Amino acid sequence: MSELNAIRPCLWFHDNAEEAMKFYVDVFPDSHIDGIERYPDESLDEHFQGMAGKVINGRFTLNGVQFSCLDGGPAFTFNEAVSFTVACADQAEIDRYWQALSAVPESEQCGWCKDKYGVSWQILPANLDELMTGPAAIQALMGMQKIVIADLQAATDARE
Repeated sequence: MSELNAIRPCLWFHDNAEEAMKFYVDVFPDSHIDGIERYPDESLDEHFQGMAGKVINGRFTLNGVQFSCLDGGPAFTFNEAVSFTVACADQAEIDRYWQALSAVPESEQCGWCKDKYGVSWQILPANLDELMTGPAAIQALMGMQKIVIADLQAATDARE
């Protein structure tokens, strides 16, 4: 796929896009900030008022996936209607991402968490489809905040 046809999520932050990019690059392997353009002098356009020096276009890569972002002010905020899924190899990886990303305890359920910027994440075992083998596993999952692989396996084993 060419760069022109690539689908790239764009995240709208109030005024901390650069801070968020640096945070995410520290959390995920194979990650880096690709570029930052800043708002020009605020006298050029009324929309630039108070934004001089903030990010008008940030580009970063997380574990090989390209993202864009900007500081757009408070007009729009993140919500749970969109989340990013992180497929984890094992419980240690789930625990590591959960520790790094989960910052809003009341938003935690079934492997979903919300970070300090309001972005929602699904931290899941890569083999979740194999673990979800019936009603007992589904019921166990519904009672979890962070997914615990051993508890999903135990729920399935107890029903067999």
